[in-house]
Order: sequence, then structure tokens, then C-alpha cells
Amino acid sequence: MHLLFRFPAVTRRNYLVLRHYKTAKKPPFPTATPPKAPKKPQNFSFHGITWEDPYSWMSSLNDKVAMRHMDVYMEQEEKYTEAVMSDSERIVNKLHFEMASRVPFELSTPPLRWGPWLYYRRVEEGKPYPVLCRRLASLHDDFISHKYPPAGFDFTTGKTVEQKLVDYNQEAERFGGYAYEELSEVSPNHHFLAYTMYDKDNGYFKLSVRNLNSGSLCSKPQADRVSNLAWAKDGQALLYVVTDEKMRPYRIYYSLIGSTDDDVLLLEESDENVHISIRHTKDFKFVTVNTLSPTSSKVFLINAADPLSGLKLVWECEAIVHCVVEHHQGYLYLFTNAPKGGQSVDYHYLLSSPEDTHSNPRKWEEVIVDDPTLVIEDVDFSDKYLALIVRENQNFQLCSVRLPLPFGKGAVKLRKLDMQFLSLPKHVCQISPGPNYDFFSSVMRFIISSPVMPDAVVDYDLATCRWNIIQQQNMLHDRTRILYGTNSSSVTVEPSDARYSSPMHANLEDDHLWNDLSEFYACEQYVVPSFDGVLIPLTIVFARENKPKDEKPGILLGHGAYGELLDKRWRSEFKSLLDRGWVIAYADVRGGGGYGKKWHHDGRRTKKHNSVNDYISCAKFLIEKDFVNEKQLAAWGYSAGGLLAAAAINRLPDLFRAAVLKVPFLDATNTLLYPILPLVADDYEEFGYPGDLDDFLAIREYSPYDNVQKDVLYPSVLVSSSFNTRFGVWEAAKWVARVRDLSIYDPKRPILLNLTSDIVEENRYLQSKESALEAAFLIKTMES
Repeated sequence: MHLLFRFPAVTRRNYLVLRHYKTAKKPPFPTATPPKAPKKPQNFSFHGITWEDPYSWMSSLNDKVAMRHMDVYMEQEEKYTEAVMSDSERIVNKLHFEMASRVPFELSTPPLRWGPWLYYRRVEEGKPYPVLCRRLASLHDDFISHKYPPAGFDFTTGKTVEQKLVDYNQEAERFGGYAYEELSEVSPNHHFLAYTMYDKDNGYFKLSVRNLNSGSLCSKPQADRVSNLAWAKDGQALLYVVTDEKMRPYRIYYSLIGSTDDDVLLLEESDENVHISIRHTKDFKFVTVNTLSPTSSKVFLINAADPLSGLKLVWECEAIVHCVVEHHQGYLYLFTNAPKGGQSVDYHYLLSSPEDTHSNPRKWEEVIVDDPTLVIEDVDFSDKYLALIVRENQNFQLCSVRLPLPFGKGAVKLRKLDMQFLSLPKHVCQISPGPNYDFFSSVMRFIISSPVMPDAVVDYDLATCRWNIIQQQNMLHDRTRILYGTNSSSVTVEPSDARYSSPMHANLEDDHLWNDLSEFYACEQYVVPSFDGVLIPLTIVFARENKPKDEKPGILLGHGAYGELLDKRWRSEFKSLLDRGWVIAYADVRGGGGYGKKWHHDGRRTKKHNSVNDYISCAKFLIEKDFVNEKQLAAWGYSAGGLLAAAAINRLPDLFRAAVLKVPFLDATNTLLYPILPLVADDYEEFGYPGDLDDFLAIREYSPYDNVQKDVLYPSVLVSSSFNTRFGVWEAAKWVARVRDLSIYDPKRPILLNLTSDIVEENRYLQSKESALEAAFLIKTMES
């Protein structure tokens, strides 16, 4: 977890004008000969099944000859993509200008109050990476801006009021010009910062600890392959987890800051199936240790005041489940989706147990009665309040309950508690808790997302139900709402009667206060029957000036893996397509999140075909209901979503006219059987264990690389990957080569491999450039 979340890419324009773009007919793609990858057939056998892989050499990273051939082939692919897109330079530049103009010159995070300090990140002009800063909260009245945090000089007093903690531009110099941070934790005494930076040359994250008073790096701890951090002893000690060479988290170390003694090994898991993670409770009194394997889940406690006193087992389950333990005023709370009475459940629930109990094993009691009509998705504790993210059917709600909860009366119904529902805009697709480090504050921060509203960072005061939009890109007035003090122009809303009696209507009167774009863009929700009758949620977004039933080009996005929510947040790059009459649709296929554990499990391992069929059903719905022209539908997938889209294309190539696959997972059989990059238990739980015959047969059936159809016309496809081996460029290269080899060649339907640089992920300018290329590719494909 970052101390300060990375505020997602947001958009801005001088004003919002929706145009109806008249598109002139363009010539087809320029004639260019696609590269032909060398074939070096190799046979593989497993479970009595034999298959041939002509391009397996592409993943032979230790074969110097093969890698030289790969370099030559990648250069050919790069030149081919440039040649095919050479006549689209004008539209690419236009799109890039549009997209880049919506990205603020200085993208900063709003200040987060923790104790006496305000912490925030800001980007200095002309610098690619941010600076982590802080200033005393007592000076916050002078820290007011309608745009971005100033450099920290108060012209009134002539004093510097800002303290720079970490300049990630300097960190980039330490790590070969690349600055990618995964973890960032300020100590509870505010004296130290522990953080991990990606060492690109070695392929792991490296731990550093910086003294915030002197600004210098501490001599220890310094460790490689660090995956977790947790402070102890009020910031005097740090616990951290390291991984083995296969990236399995397996050791916990204790380091006393300022000591010259070697770090102490607290726990080592020798079982290769067990993974370790740690976190501190919100009150910093305990460090929780989770050990997970395919057959068990355990939670241990470490006394943060005395980390060397040992680990105490507080909960275990004979299944791999989600489990988080919190501590509040003498009670432990467990938030989990573990089976009950040996029966799997489709939701999370909350249990409690006295901290000082003498029962063995520890007894846990249910706190809230299960209610299938009001599902708890997440919880967050403060000293006096419990915040809950709940789902009622497909609608997300945010509410609070005063602590402590009633004990001694058994489980209570959530609806019977004194719940305060907090204001939300329309069409909420995701609610994400902010860092919320200040346990004793009644103010909690959440990020509210919608397909037709730029992400809003909102502070909710759970004591008064007042809420402030702290930061939100305002596309109508070319500014970002950011709160830096009590006198700012951010939106502050007085509480309304938002008790449970009418939660769905509590926010209607406040709709005008959110920077909602639904006046210009429609957001409609449907349920689509899949092949087996299961109803699949489908969200459709389009510009209102384009009539909903007009035939138009469209994109269908999907993910369907790991039980993760489909990202339906407002995306600035899609605005250029929406304004040109495109439809953007999101298919919440099985395998994804937001609809319970069963929804996830029905789209994984041997049931992965359900995800693909759900996606195809949604694609057909868009065409049959005239939302999208039957010859102008594009598939779109990122990572595991790339597998989903590619598998759907294999099933019905003529259903799609184009596709964009971003760093996709395409070679499932070989990746799961012979992993080059380390895989964890979650990967096998999601896509299947090759050692299990049923799983293996399912993998062979859905794997995009193994199911390319022969002598069939495929849609135009743009596959984006990276030389950075964290993304496995060979997966994309192998699939592209096989599709070209087996399918019918049509120069109007090119199969392109776009190789991005390693730093695109962290560079907003390059991100918009890549997005412009993808949009131009789709526009040209539909017009060719």
C-alpha cells in the first residue's frame, strides 16, 4: 500500500464541447509485407497429449542465439507497425494532442492529514517523476490552491514551509533512469520512510529506509526482493517480507532502526506452496501475518511493541480465502469469506473475538447477520466509526456505523444498526478506500468512480456526515478541485437525512455538486442472457448527441479474472472516441468481481469458458440491439482481459472487426506448464493447475495461442507489449506469428505488434501517445 495513493489519470479541457466529427473515407492500410517469424518446431507432451509449438524458441531467454533472432524479429515487427500506420500520422498527432491536453501539467495528490502533518505528492514542471512532500497541518490555512500545490515557499512570510521527503527523479538516477515504487510507509512517529523501488536490471524491488529529519538514507535495513512492510515499536523497528528466487514471499525479518545488529529472521516458510504477507492493524498495536496455501489460510499476531515475543495463531481455515484481522478497543475483528460449517459462502462477513481470550482454539462470534440483499464488500475501521462499502443488487453504497458494536446480544442485522448512508453520485462503479492512516480521525477518504465522471477523491466526516470533494478533474471549467485548507472552494456539503429508510434517494439533491458528465454522456445498464441463461451485467456509454439506437462503431471491454472488478472508471483517452460517435461497453463477465465468490469461481479454471461465452453474448447483444454496427465492433482487453478477448476472437473471428490487446496473457498452456516468470498460487487457482487433468484440458481449450483457427479471416489486431520481461513479450510475439501463419492474409486486416518502452507505465506523455496510436488504429480500421 502506498502512503499516498497514485491519483489516477484525469482529464481537462478549456471547456467541454461535444462535436459530431464528420469522417472522410480513408484509403486502406498502406501495403506492407508482415514479418515472417522463423519456425523451429518443438514437440511437447503432457497427460498423454502431444502438441507442436513452432515458436517456442521465442521464450528461450537463456539461448543467446535465439535471443539474437528475437531481437531481429522484434525490429522487423516495429518497422512493420510503423509502415502500416505511416499514413495515419495526422490522426495520431491530433488524437495525441487531444489526449495530452487533458492531462494536467502538474498531477499531484491532495494532502493527506496524519497526525501533525499533511503528506502529498506533486510533480515539478519539466520533471517526469513526483516528489513526496509534507508540511505541518497547523499551516494548512496558508496551503490553499484551486490547482496544484505550490513549491512550498510562502511569499508572505518569506519562509519555506514544505519539506521534501523523496524526489523520485533522484531515485530514477539510482535505478538506471527508471523510478517505479511499489510500497511506501511512513513510520507512526513520522521519523522514517520505508519504501521499495523496482531494480530493473535485477528484476526485483529493493528496500530503502530514509530518515525524514536528515533526509539521508539509513544504512540498514537494505534488502532485495521485498514484498511487504510493517512498522513496529512506534516506528523504531521495521518488519519486512522477502521473496525467494521464484518470487514467493517466504521470510519475515525484524530490523531495529539505528542498530548495527543483523536483522532477525522471525519466520521462514519452507513449503513452496505457502506465501506470507504482513500488515499493521490500524491502531499500530499488532502486525498481522497471513500465510496462504492452496489448502489453508492462517492469521498470526505479532505484538508491535515487542516483535521478538513470537507469533500467536489467532485464526485458521482449511481453504484459501480472503482474511483480514483488525484490532479495536480490546477486540479482534476478522473480515473474511471463509466457508461456514464446511459450506462455501458467496460473500464476506465480520467476526469478533476478545483480544485476551483463554479459549483454545480461539472462539469467533458473528457480528452482523448475513443479508443477501445488502452485501458487505469492504470495511474500514477508525477509533469511533466503522465504514462499510455495501452492495444492494448492482448498486454500491457507502455507510458508517458508530463503534463499538453491540456485544453480548449475538449477531445483529445490519439494517437494524444506526447506519448513516453517505452521499454518492449516480452510476457509481467503484468505491476505493484511501490510505486513512489517522486511526483517531473521524474523517475517512474514499475514491468514487463512475463511467461518466472523473474520479472524485472525497473526505467523509463520519461524525457529521459532511463530505468534501477534495480532488476531482473538472472538465467544464478547466480546473481541478483540490482542498488545501478551510477557505478553499472545494465542495462542502451539509448532512441530509441519509438513514437507511431511503438510502437510494439520499444523494439525489446533491447530484449537481458532483462533476458528473451524464448531461453529455449517457450511461445505461443492461443484463444480457449468456449461453446458459445466466444474466451478465453490461454497461454502455455513449455521447448523448448520438442517438442510442444509431449504428456506430464500438468497443467491448472485459476482464473476468481473479475476482477483480472490471475497471469501468471514466477514462480520458476514450473521450476522443466518444466524441466521434463511438460506443464504449463494459461486460462484467464471470470470473471477475463485484458479484460474490460464486461469480468469480464460475469463471475460473475448468469454468473459464463461461467468461468467454459471457463476453461473446454481450458482443452479440450490442449488435442485435443496434448499439453497434455489426461490422464495426472492436474487442479490448488488458492482461487477463487480453486472454478473454483473444479467446473470443478465436471462437468467432467474424464477430469483431478489430481488437486491441494490451500486454495480454495469450500462451496459457506453456506459461502454466513451464513458467518463465514466477507464478503464485492465485495464478493457478485462476487459470488451472496443469497437473490436474480436467484443468489441463480446460487450459488447452481456452488458451488463445493454441486455438487459432486455420484459413479463417481474423479481425485487425493491435497487440501492445514491452521488452521488459515482467510483461512477457514472447507471449504477444508468438500469438501474432501464429495468427499470421494460420489465418487468411488480408492487408486491410493487419495483425500488428506494438512494442512500448519500459517507462510508458510511469510517463503520462507516453501513455497518451500510446493511447492515441490505439485509437487511430481503431478509427482507421473501421474506415478502411
